[in-house]
Amino acid sequence: MLRYQKYQSKSTLEGANGKWFIRVVNDEMMDLNDLAKHMAKHNSGFSKGQIKGILTDMVDCIKELLIDGKTVKIEDLAIFSLGVSCKPSDTANEATPDKIRSYTFNARGTGELSAAERKAAIRMKEDNKYSID
Repeated sequence: MLRYQKYQSKSTLEGANGKWFIRVVNDEMMDLNDLAKHMAKHNSGFSKGQIKGILTDMVDCIKELLIDGKTVKIEDLAIFSLGVSCKPSDTANEATPDKIRSYTFNARGTGELSAAERKAAIRMKEDNKYSID
């Protein structure tokens, strides 16, 4: 179950300042080592070290493929791709790579993590470890 907290926006965006929103509480960061340890407990037949090696190679390969312009789909997890954020140009000739502000990393849920599946499966519970003034 996901936990959430309420917060009041201090954004300067019109319509958001002073409004109340909720955000998901993430209480722990799991790295590849933690993931490998977790997976090894699921009776996979592989040790934590073997799993971590495979995951490390997978991450390296995904990065390589993304930089080569590929999109990578991991079923029931996400479709990964790279994109750009750029300054607008008045003409096609002016739209050149020097207008790129940043490169974006995109992950879209797929299969069991698609938007419709998430909405149907995820339950929320308020995390009361804070006070609202």
